[in-house]
This record gives sequence, structure tokens and C-alpha cells, in this order.
Amino acid sequence: MKHQAVSSPYQDRSGPMKALWVAMVATVLVLVQAMQASARPDSFADLVDKFSPAVVNITTSTVVTGASDDSPILPEGSPFEDFFREFRDRNQERDRPRRSGALGSGFVISEDGYIVTNNHVIEGADEIGVQFFNGLELDATVVGTDPNTDIALLKVTADAPLPFVSFGDSDAARVGDWVLAMGNPLGQGFSVSAGIVSARGRALSGTYDDFIQTDAAINRGNSGGPLFNVDGEVIGVNTSILSPTGGSIGIGFSMASNVVSNVVDQLREYGETRRGWLGVRIQDVTDELAQAMDLPEARGAMVTDVPDGPAAEAGMKQGDVILSFDGKDVDDTRGLVRQVGNTAVGKAVRVTVFRDGKNETLRVTLGRREQAEAAIPAAQPKAEGEEPSEKEVMGMTLGTLTPEVAEQLQLDANATGLVVMDVDEMSDAYEKGMRAGDVIAEAGREKVETLADLETRLDESREAGRKLIMLLVRRDGDPRFVALPISED
Repeated sequence: MKHQAVSSPYQDRSGPMKALWVAMVATVLVLVQAMQASARPDSFADLVDKFSPAVVNITTSTVVTGASDDSPILPEGSPFEDFFREFRDRNQERDRPRRSGALGSGFVISEDGYIVTNNHVIEGADEIGVQFFNGLELDATVVGTDPNTDIALLKVTADAPLPFVSFGDSDAARVGDWVLAMGNPLGQGFSVSAGIVSARGRALSGTYDDFIQTDAAINRGNSGGPLFNVDGEVIGVNTSILSPTGGSIGIGFSMASNVVSNVVDQLREYGETRRGWLGVRIQDVTDELAQAMDLPEARGAMVTDVPDGPAAEAGMKQGDVILSFDGKDVDDTRGLVRQVGNTAVGKAVRVTVFRDGKNETLRVTLGRREQAEAAIPAAQPKAEGEEPSEKEVMGMTLGTLTPEVAEQLQLDANATGLVVMDVDEMSDAYEKGMRAGDVIAEAGREKVETLADLETRLDESREAGRKLIMLLVRRDGDPRFVALPISED
């Protein structure tokens, strides 16, 4: 085959075309250099000079009763054991009160003296001192705390307006953006470290966690200090590190400012948090569950229980999948918890749920979570006159939940369903977490009280062409949904 040469403007290096390409290349080089300059600042000194006066060192003091145990470690029965015990008792005032101190960081958010720090920095403190960059020292009082996000709001009174910093939009922070951590690491005084955003949306252990991960050096004493972006906005509160040694290894976590600012606003106005409460128990939607209920994609939060509360009053049902809340899509349970918690108590919101193959919109007026933490789901009615029996179904040995079996499992006397007597360790049921002692309360969105009920649900699913059936399973009173494959027999 004969190849025909194709001309290119790159090959024409004479006359006006050459001059044009030279100009274009020069322009591109200038733009690249400008982008590099903006992405990698030569120095953070100007930013530090401008905002460091708003960063503070925090010292706390607590009265502790009782002496510490500084006795040597001796084997039990050692001949020296009695000697050292008598020596300690003679020379130590065991109940003498003493003061214990701690160090941390914080930052001023208003000229009238409101200061943000971590709750664990000031928790249990009798006295809180704040030292400013210029050497000024003031006593602080606690306005309010939120252990759920480890945030505390303090207040100091000064003779003149104080320098302060503002919160930025943490959702706008991108992985790779430059950040600066300021604070009082290891009690050494004011210090700055630079790094980048390593990851976003990290969850550690809290319900409302939304941490920014950074490789900027964060050490003990940095807790409560600000994480700045290059515009000088606070996008995080330095809270914890991941380290096998206790020192920074480049994995630090800062609570995202969008979470913190909402908490601070509530503490400032009420002295406590007032989070929205929907009134449901939920679980993530797996691919199997989505397939079992003909949900187009595996997303949202599946409702496992609806105790008395706002959702129940609005008509939400067990088995609904919450797809959107107050106009925003719901990806998973963690996202929904944060969305609801950040919504004002008493606000009427629209909640879209997937139910019986179609979407429905409910209007829910939110309650207050702090007042409903101990909400307990209502027990199901008891089935009468069922004889105990057993059968192997889907890799499980199931039996009717009699009052005697319920008592053995320490279940509510009114509990109904099928009890899992045994699970084949090679079965899909075992892989999905089913264990002996679990109680199957529903199958295919219908209650099951006998083995015949379950067989009916299985037959209906087979006739509908489904390969999976959704079970509502209770363990120690906690409900969850499990999707299991249906056998063809």
C-alpha cells in the first residue's frame, strides 16, 4: 500500500507561519510558568505574617486527687515487694491534691474573643489560659463543647479588638492543594508547617467525621490549631495523627471547616449543639440489595427501622431507600447522617424514597437528635399457636421463634419471626454475615412468622423472576437487611 505524506503546519518553518508558531510556543511557556508559580509559591511568609497573630497557644490546668503510682515493677511474691510497699506508704501522701497541665492550640474567629479549639484539649480543665502571638495572656471560659466532632468554643475578654481569621469552604479543597498547619507542637511555641491535602472525606470513629488528611507536620500540641489554605482561610481544625511512634509521619487529620463552622454557630448561639433528627435506622445499599428490590443503582440509605418520630409521622416505611434529602442526593448512610445533622431542628424537608419500584416524596419535619438518642424501636406483635419446627433453607437451618426459644436467646417476649439455628459455613448466607441466633423478621418486604410464610415469599420471588430475596434480620435487637440468592427448588 502506498502511503501519502500528510503536510502539517509544524513542517512549515518559513515565513509568517514560523513566526506564528514561535509566538504561540512562547505564550504557552509563559502560561506554564505562571501556573507553576501560582501552584508552588516561593514563600508562605506573607501569609504567616498576616494570620499568625490570630493563632493561640492554650494551656489547661486540672486538680487531680491521689498520687501517681511510681513504684517499681516487681514480680508478684518478690522478697522486695513488702519493703517497697511499706516505703511508699511511709513517704507518700496518697490523697494530696495536685495540678495536672496540658497544652494545645486554637485560633480566634472574632474580634470580640471567640476562640476555637479541640474538645479534648480543654476537657475536664479547671483553668484555661490563652497565650497570643504577641505575648498577651488571658483566661478563657468555655462557651460550649461538642464531643461528637471534638470541637470546643472558648471566650476571652480583651481591652482591644483581637486579630481573627475566617472559615473557608472545605468542600472546595482539592487533593493536592497547598495547606499550612499552625500551632504549638510539643509545647515548643508557635510553629508553622506546610504540606498538601492528601485526601478528603476521611472517617475515623465519629458519626459526623469529615476529616481532611494532610502531610503537613502535625504533632502533639497542634491539636485545635488551624489548617489554612493559600488564601488564608481556615479549612480545617487539626485534630489527630496516625503514627506508630507518637510523632508526625505525614498522616494528619483536620476536621473539615464546613462541619466545624456549623457546630461553632450552634455553640455560640445556644451553648450546645442542636442537630436535626430524622428518626430512622439505616444501612448502606449493597449491589445484592439493589438487585433484590430492582433499584437501578446501589446508592442511598436503606431504612431498617422506623421508630416513633418525624419519619414515622411523615409515612416513611421499613425497607424504603432514601435517595435524596432536602434537595441533595444521598450516596450512603454516612452522608445522610451528616446531611440530617447539619439541618436545622424543626425544618420541613422533602425526602425522596424508593418504594415498591418507584420514587415517592415525603415531607418530614425534623426533630432534635440530642433529645432522641435513646429512642427504641417498637416490638413486633407476637404470633400465637405456632408449633416449633426446623428446615434447611438457603444454607440455614431455620426454626419457628417460640416463646421458649425467645427466652433462650434473651429476646423480647413479643418477638416473632424465624430463628437461625445453624448456618452452613460454605453458604452465601454465612458469607453475608448470617449467624446462629439471628432472627428473620421479614422476607421480600413481608413479615414471616412460620416456615410456610417464608416458602410463600420464596415462591413469589421465583415467579417474579428474581434471583435474590431481601431478608430483614435482627440481631440483639438491631435490624439490618440481607439479600440472599434464591435456590431453584
